[in-house]
Amino acid sequence: MSGIDGFAADWPAPANVRTLITTRRGGVSEPPFDGANFGLHVGDDPEAVRRNRELLRRDLPAEPAWLNQVHGTTVVDAARAQDMPDADASVARAPGAVCVVMTADCLPVLLCDREGTVVGACHAGWRGLANGAIDATVREMGVPAGSLMAWLGPAIGPDAFEVGGEVREAFIATDPACVDAFAPIGDGKFLADIYRLARLRLAKLGVGDVSGGDFCTVIDRARFFSYRRDRRTGRMASLIWLDGAGS
Repeated sequence: MSGIDGFAADWPAPANVRTLITTRRGGVSEPPFDGANFGLHVGDDPEAVRRNRELLRRDLPAEPAWLNQVHGTTVVDAARAQDMPDADASVARAPGAVCVVMTADCLPVLLCDREGTVVGACHAGWRGLANGAIDATVREMGVPAGSLMAWLGPAIGPDAFEVGGEVREAFIATDPACVDAFAPIGDGKFLADIYRLARLRLAKLGVGDVSGGDFCTVIDRARFFSYRRDRRTGRMASLIWLDGAGS
């Protein structure tokens, strides 16, 4: 890496599907955004964020399709996205077009088909997940859901994600099986397993090949930013693209 620490998704994707998930290590941002923060909206020095993105760009075939994430369900084409559109997911069919989502507790979901013809990245906080962000991304990929595989990236773990009853009800209202993803802890509060919720949603869509989901951004302070833990903090990037000639 060119001054940015990161790793690839561990999943059985085709060889031409490339991924990169950054950690908080590397980069030039000062505390509390130390050091590889990619979010322009969190109060960090914009010049530091620009430099971090410049360092990241050295390891990519093109500038990522950065999004203005709004916890919604809009999906854009990474090859055509301009000026940080309001969206929470992107897809790419053109080699070298880079999908990216930023997170610091919310769930990044990377997707591809088994033929290596289309990829997608989805920002799935609980609101987006409950409202169909993954559903919209799968739909925009334009291939049968059964041909897709997914990787669940660094997010808040099931021992740290405390929510109220309204969050539990939002999921159970659309899928009663989600009840098993919530553990009561008293006073109307629950511990939610966002990874299980995502797997249930993917299974309902017909995506059965799911990897990842063994992180906790809150607990792993050394590697990951966490909004719930620190409030004022940076954002990691989860990126996916199709390799191709010249990329």
